[in-house]
Amino acid sequence: MRAFGHLGAWWRCATLLSLRLMFFLPAGLPVRSQGDSQSDNKVMDNVTVRQGETVFLRYGDFVTHTAWLNRSSILYAGEDKWSVDPRVSLVTLNQEEFSIKIENVDMTDEGQYICAVQTSSKPRTTSVHIIVQVPPKIMSLSKDIVVNEGSNVTLMCSASGKPEPSVTWKLLSPSGHGLSSDDEYLEIPAITRQRAGMYECTAVNEVSTDVQTVELTVNYAPSVVEGKDVGVTLGQRGVLQCEADAVPQADFEWYRDDRRIFNGFDGIEIEDDGALSKLTFFNVSEADYGNYTCVAINKLGAANTSIVLYGDAVSDVLSGYRSHCFLLLFGVGWGVLCGK
Repeated sequence: MRAFGHLGAWWRCATLLSLRLMFFLPAGLPVRSQGDSQSDNKVMDNVTVRQGETVFLRYGDFVTHTAWLNRSSILYAGEDKWSVDPRVSLVTLNQEEFSIKIENVDMTDEGQYICAVQTSSKPRTTSVHIIVQVPPKIMSLSKDIVVNEGSNVTLMCSASGKPEPSVTWKLLSPSGHGLSSDDEYLEIPAITRQRAGMYECTAVNEVSTDVQTVELTVNYAPSVVEGKDVGVTLGQRGVLQCEADAVPQADFEWYRDDRRIFNGFDGIEIEDDGALSKLTFFNVSEADYGNYTCVAINKLGAANTSIVLYGDAVSDVLSGYRSHCFLLLFGVGWGVLCGK
């Protein structure tokens, strides 16, 4: 067995030596044809292949001794494989064609490949350059972000790929009003609530497209819908409603004149559901008629609206009863002051 090993090693060395002697090549130098004329050197068109695909390298002519080389490394010498790369394999070897293939091509496979052959008359080389295209990949992207209204915002998106991908930004929200950028950076000065939403970064080259999104949340102080007065007959059920627009979502407080009302107070129920708060009277009494104030609050501010609960029979009288309520802001909180 040891003798066979020595024999195999001797055969490889002899083959390498013969290839170099055939083309007068010093060891370690790039492979170039040393034929009798310029016609002995042939440069084929570049071969463009996408990352992950299979590339075929073919030489077609009447040949005897053959070798495929990548830079100074021999891949195949005739039917003997010299490359240790399992992706490289022989496809065809006869007097008319010598071809190999490289599977699952990667960027490291890019470069010049040379087929060195001994034709019936003289040595000849044919070179081909493989260009590997890589699909775009977004490598760095801004995280989801929360800002206050009026802030300056910069979103960043960078991508790799070959050819180099182009990067664009756009706001997916219907209220985007064409907000976009043909650059890695999207600058939004003095942002408003209308520009909150999902922003899409797209990287594109000849191979494919990569898309990722960033959610931009804009905080703003509450604004409330003007309250509508409610007329309810004695003994019936009455509901006052208060609606607020705010980010973060507003908390609600209800007041009767300048006194705060809590859930369960005098049989009154307070129910908050997102942007809507309801004050419910299950059995309206004479004492329930009057002016109520709804206050919506979040960390950026507060807003209020007043609603009158009146009896149907005395609507004309109570229509002039509406109080003028003011939201008073103090250093440590707020309060409601009402007056006729």
